[in-house]
Formats: sequence, structure tokens, C-alpha cells
Amino acid sequence: MTPAKATEKRKAWIWFKGGLNGGSWVSGFLASTSKEGGFLIERSDFVNCRVPEWRISFEEPKDETKGPEIPLNGIWKF
Repeated sequence: MTPAKATEKRKAWIWFKGGLNGGSWVSGFLASTSKEGGFLIERSDFVNCRVPEWRISFEEPKDETKGPEIPLNGIWKF
């Protein structure tokens, strides 16, 4: 994962947990770093929010159902 510049918005894939069936990476988001930490994610059909670094990928995942390393007690949304 390569961090974005403070005001640069980059295309990103976001990890969403999908209940009992696992989760998936979802494309179509723009992400920019946040002064408060993590990344601000934006998409026209989604409420803008700030998420931790581990939920972001700036490269297309090879397997959209294989999740990231989730930290123990990882925060999902700031």
C-alpha cells in the first residue's frame, strides 16, 4: 500500500465484511489521507467516511474475496 499525498485522491478498493459469507473488496472509491489518521473514502452512492489504512488497497486485488490482515480488535470505521 502506497500512501496518498495529503490532498491527492486516488482510486481505491475498500474491504467490506459480508456477514457469515466472508467479505469482499469493492471498487469505485476515491481515497485521500486524513489529518486525523486513516483515509477519507468517497463514492457517489456511499456516505463519505474515514476508515483505517488496513481496509484500503490502491492496487486491484488478485482475489476479491481474500481479505486483508485485520489487526486484533481492528477498528472498522473512525
